[in-house]
Amino acid sequence: MVMDVRPILHTPGGRLEFRFELDLSDLEFDGRRPVTRPVAVRGEVRNTADLLTLDLTAETTLDAVCDRCGKAFTQEKEIAYSCMLAEELQNGESDEIVLLEDGTVDAGDLARTAFILGMDSKTLCSEDCKGLCPRCGANLNLGPCSCKKEPDPRLAALAKLLENK
Repeated sequence: MVMDVRPILHTPGGRLEFRFELDLSDLEFDGRRPVTRPVAVRGEVRNTADLLTLDLTAETTLDAVCDRCGKAFTQEKEIAYSCMLAEELQNGESDEIVLLEDGTVDAGDLARTAFILGMDSKTLCSEDCKGLCPRCGANLNLGPCSCKKEPDPRLAALAKLLENK
């Protein structure tokens, strides 16, 4: 969504609110497409003492799969993003300043980039997910498995010493 900010560019106290939806169903993370619902974006551009600031929030519900136990679940995801807008840079480059193009800014592109960068690298169904047994594959969140616990092979020599006592 390209926004024309010229009406508030030189108007201290000016505000432009915006609201739109993004379709990010084409995004792939670790071989999955978790963004199946529209991403709702809302925010505003404010002029504070001739300094333009853009603040936005993007939110949706993801179709996720736990990286520890493989359980499918839904997860609420909300990303906040903020930057300053300028017609030209005064000294070099800055990641916090977005240049305007003919008095416009592409809020859709900014929201898309912020959402992608805000995605989690690891997805868990719960913070205390126990995952799967490495031997039998049982879901340890449902209870203990029937595998016999074997000692760590690196500690086998110590285990033999304890057996000899």
